[in-house]
Amino acid sequence: MKIAVLGTGMVGRALAGRLSGLGHDVTIGTRDPQATLARTTPDGMGSPPFSSWSASHPDVPLVPLAEAAAGAELVVNATNGSGALPALEQVGAEHLAGKVLVDISNPLDFSQGFPPTLFVKDTDSLGEQIQRAFPQARVVKTLNTLNADLMVDPASLGAESSVFVSGDDAAAKATVTGLLESFGHTDVIDLGDISTARGTEMYLPIWLRLMGALGTAAFNVKIVR
Repeated sequence: MKIAVLGTGMVGRALAGRLSGLGHDVTIGTRDPQATLARTTPDGMGSPPFSSWSASHPDVPLVPLAEAAAGAELVVNATNGSGALPALEQVGAEHLAGKVLVDISNPLDFSQGFPPTLFVKDTDSLGEQIQRAFPQARVVKTLNTLNADLMVDPASLGAESSVFVSGDDAAAKATVTGLLESFGHTDVIDLGDISTARGTEMYLPIWLRLMGALGTAAFNVKIVR
């Protein structure tokens, strides 16, 4: 499958690398490829510059956002929450129409420091905002409840855990569920339409406190039923 991953941070790199390793034709999109490749210092999360990752993944090209999405069958939004809608607007609705748009972003607001709050919650979600902004895209919210490493390698925990999908299009959710299963996810729970993304996005404040209490981001939940 031809897949565009939008975003060059930890999540984008993890997903692009895993998808490429599984045999998909993957392209990474960013606002300014030349500027991204020219950076020589770690990013805000302490990750090595993208050029280091790119050198070890020569089969994954870096191109402008719109170019990446235009040639893709499926698009993954791996940008941060505050940058999600601006990035997708730069992609253009015409390059998202009819395509599965996997949204992994979270509406985290760091304006008051850490821990962040949510800039949308309760009666709306970032997933819904994206679906409204791009009504012809087939938005599926998933993978936003665990860290980048576990998104693509859940078996590394050594125990089964759960992951969720939300979206209005059943066929799109089936496609995304297939990708999740190819990563090793064995318990994919369909929460329902895109409004159920409110639940997984509002889980983030608990996730952040768990990370602080456990001293690690290498954990996930298991829904026992």
